[in-house]
Amino acid sequence: MSDPGKQPETDGDLAARLAFEAGELLLALREESDLSGRALGEEGDRRANVLLMAALKNARPDDGILSEETRDTPERLDKSRVWIVDPVDGTREYGEGRPDWAVHVGLAIDGEPRLGAVALPGMAGQRVLRSDQPLLRDPTTCRPRMVVSRSRPPAEAEKAAAAIDAEIVPMGSAGAKAMAVVRGAAEIYLHSGGQHEWDSCAPVAVALGHGLHCSRLDGSPLRYNARDTYLPDLLICRPELARPILDAIA
Repeated sequence: MSDPGKQPETDGDLAARLAFEAGELLLALREESDLSGRALGEEGDRRANVLLMAALKNARPDDGILSEETRDTPERLDKSRVWIVDPVDGTREYGEGRPDWAVHVGLAIDGEPRLGAVALPGMAGQRVLRSDQPLLRDPTTCRPRMVVSRSRPPAEAEKAAAAIDAEIVPMGSAGAKAMAVVRGAAEIYLHSGGQHEWDSCAPVAVALGHGLHCSRLDGSPLRYNARDTYLPDLLICRPELARPILDAIA
């Protein structure tokens, strides 16, 4: 029986709690399991997905859900509210024992990335960044830092970096790269190698909540809960850098 005096959990609190709990599960698995590498990544994906799917279905039974680790069905397409989750963003980094991986819990409403939480369990003291609790970011006067994929840095990044004299910094998962910009550890995240909605929905929601620019590389808005979950490209950056970058790669 529910407590009549207890306030219902907000979407923001739910997203942050689930991202944190999945992160704790993943840290415990990595610490206690004999698994490593790809096998550890796959088991972490499976267990974190079970936690997230069960919790969301229980807490928000009328909402749709899209997860990287659950077979997609068309029912979500008729929903206004759809949770879009990535149980382990950066499975390879997680399996290798690296810190640059994340857990994504995002909420798209009518196709817009309205709310999200991204947990960074590999950071000391596991940090959860939320769209509804923006951090204060100091103005930057340093040379812009552009985080890109470790395995496949895009040609567009080199072109944009040359145009604005940015330093290119390789990093692991999409969530880790996006949150580097949110945290002020970088100024730009540019990607053109293709992703899916679960790779960016929560990070984009968090970045937008922190006043950052988020778009496709042609400047158009990022939309979610599409039948085809593929998203070709992405730009997250400080607002004052958006126009010079978009012009450079046009």
